[in-house]
Amino acid sequence: MHAPIHPKITTRQVFAIAGPAMVANLTTPLIGIVSTTAIGRLDDAALLGGVAMASVIFDCLFWLFAFLRMSTLAFTAQAQGAGEPQEYAAILVRGFIVAGLIGATLIALQVPLAAVTFQLMGGSEGVTRAAKTYFMIRIWSAPLALANYVILGWLVGQARANLALALQIVINLINMAATVLLVQVYGAGIAGAAIAAVLAETTGFAVGIVVAWRISQTGFAVPAATLFDRAKLMRMLAVNRDIMVRTAALIVVFLFFTAKGAREGDVTLAANSVLNNFLLVSAFFLDGLANAAQQLCGRAFGARDARGFADSTRLVLLWGVGFALVVSVLFALFGPALINLMTTSEDVRRYAREFLVFVILAPLPGVFAFGFDGIYVGATWAREMRNLMLASLAIFLAAWWALSAFGNTGLWIALLGFYVARGGLQGLRYPAQFRKTFKTA
Repeated sequence: MHAPIHPKITTRQVFAIAGPAMVANLTTPLIGIVSTTAIGRLDDAALLGGVAMASVIFDCLFWLFAFLRMSTLAFTAQAQGAGEPQEYAAILVRGFIVAGLIGATLIALQVPLAAVTFQLMGGSEGVTRAAKTYFMIRIWSAPLALANYVILGWLVGQARANLALALQIVINLINMAATVLLVQVYGAGIAGAAIAAVLAETTGFAVGIVVAWRISQTGFAVPAATLFDRAKLMRMLAVNRDIMVRTAALIVVFLFFTAKGAREGDVTLAANSVLNNFLLVSAFFLDGLANAAQQLCGRAFGARDARGFADSTRLVLLWGVGFALVVSVLFALFGPALINLMTTSEDVRRYAREFLVFVILAPLPGVFAFGFDGIYVGATWAREMRNLMLASLAIFLAAWWALSAFGNTGLWIALLGFYVARGGLQGLRYPAQFRKTFKTA
């Protein structure tokens, strides 16, 4: 029996996945943005605050379950590398089962979930009332939105990133059209914006199912013994659990950052919010490379291709550094103008420019934070990623405590320290994990 031939990993392969993934990532927050824009034109501050608050809640809530996309992507890529296309359907259906169970639980718990969440958010009575209206409608899209995560991960896991991008575009186009029609034409208000989001996720799921059916070699008919294989189920649940804990720790950092900024005053909160948009833009691009790492490293892992895994790691990090440098230069050159574009308040503009240097520096450590996230997910080193993220969270909190006397400056230094810790700890652990996985000396 001949040893398998492993194709060389190329830059073209990296960008074939990373390019569409970057664009798809940019479309991710559009549902909330479109809802906010449409409601904003109604000239009702309470409605605008309500939809903005509810959109943030859904962004965080669905982000918590992003393991559905990441684990599905990793397992599919590993099956591709191992030459097991018959496993594709089982991975997809298992993902749908988990997404359906989580989504149904969120719907069943919508009343207490809303009560606790809005109590913590602390909005005014009018804002909270509007947010609850949006929440109670859009929550019904939870099973479909989470199932769409599964489909996206499944497509990218097979290196079909263009199809994943097309699906994201469909969801957002339907959302835009339905929002304009229901809110602007029929005057359905905040309920119309929520209904549009549900229609968009429903349409996206329907289109995704058709696409998955057409490219599946075996259809969705999976023998029960294969679908409920105990070893594979337990591995999937363990990986999902660990990625969920990791994501929860990440959410805690950014919620903590926002809350502490708010305590520094309205100007600080507004300036940090403006600068956070810069971080989000850089994160979308770097996460596209992380998607490439998940697919390529996952495929190499499944094929037991140590050289391919190492090449994928090197190329993703190398190109990540290049992108980070470009983004940092662009922030340095155009940051002040972009700040002026995003706010008309001179106080906020001045304060944001004082802290722009932290945003300029952030992409460089961010390369290794996002890049190693993708590498660890692709290899399903989920337990190690979870533990290192928790350690990074502890470093962030310790840094903030030590620097709290410096106010917002200390907060930003702690955030940069968190980025450095994420990438640094995973980078230090990588050689041992690589040797353990591929049994190299």
